Amino acid sequence: MTAGNNDHTTEDEKLGLSDRDLLAHATVYAPDLLRDQVVVVSGAAGGIGRAIVWLLARLGAHVILVGRDQIKLDALRDALTAAKLKASAHAIDIRDADAVSALFDQVWKEYGRIDGLINSAGGQFPQAAIDFSVKGWNAVINTNLNGTWYMMQAAAQRWRDTERPGSIVNIVVITTHGLYGIAHSVAARSGVIGLSRSVAVEWAPLNIRVNCVAPGSIVTEGWKVYTPEVRAAAPRSNPMKRSGSPWDIAEACVYLTASSGNFVTGETLTVDGGGQLWGETWTTGMPPYFQDN
Repeated sequence: MTAGNNDHTTEDEKLGLSDRDLLAHATVYAPDLLRDQVVVVSGAAGGIGRAIVWLLARLGAHVILVGRDQIKLDALRDALTAAKLKASAHAIDIRDADAVSALFDQVWKEYGRIDGLINSAGGQFPQAAIDFSVKGWNAVINTNLNGTWYMMQAAAQRWRDTERPGSIVNIVVITTHGLYGIAHSVAARSGVIGLSRSVAVEWAPLNIRVNCVAPGSIVTEGWKVYTPEVRAAAPRSNPMKRSGSPWDIAEACVYLTASSGNFVTGETLTVDGGGQLWGETWTTGMPPYFQDN
């Protein structure tokens, strides 16, 4: 569902897809594509993470739900199991490297394998960079960059030690065109992109693929942190003049995780309706200085 359209749904209904939607949404993939695979998803209860989880589970994977809120994770797991899909919930702080390591040990002990990791955890808040506090800056860097790295390294070490292949997909932001008002996240996610490209080469001998997906304007409940004016302008940030759905990102992640991505590594797949070719996005609203008189 796009933002800024003229239908009669409420604002909350426009902010992403419900579990019922995610269970029924059409997909291009065969229903047994990921049968018996085990895939870890961080940020599993978020808007994009939730769509990824539902699609993976519908395609036959056992999904390891990772996040910080056990109640939200349990509710999502219960919704999945009620639909006869496979999932388990694990609340950890990915900024804690020891907790991340313990999680991967536990999952490996219980299921004997991990086939994929999708890092969707992260967060930021719109603010002029000049006003960032040290605490605010560190919170975004530690989650978006350090936490992502701890998850990547923990997965890769276990694949190396067991001589099994693996796939990592990191959700990032678009860094090839103007994205302003979240400089801390741009810094962290740029680091993830560079890191992914580097280890994609280092880990190729281990048969570990590492890729990124860069969403453009995607409608989720996370939009609530932005002003109505910023949300209204979002569909004009790309030449398709609409916003995308979390399902668009989920299907991109499956493409890279499944056998369809077997010869793809070190890439950033941009899913933004052509926005990187089009213009700029101001999450804090465009300052008057840059506006036409």
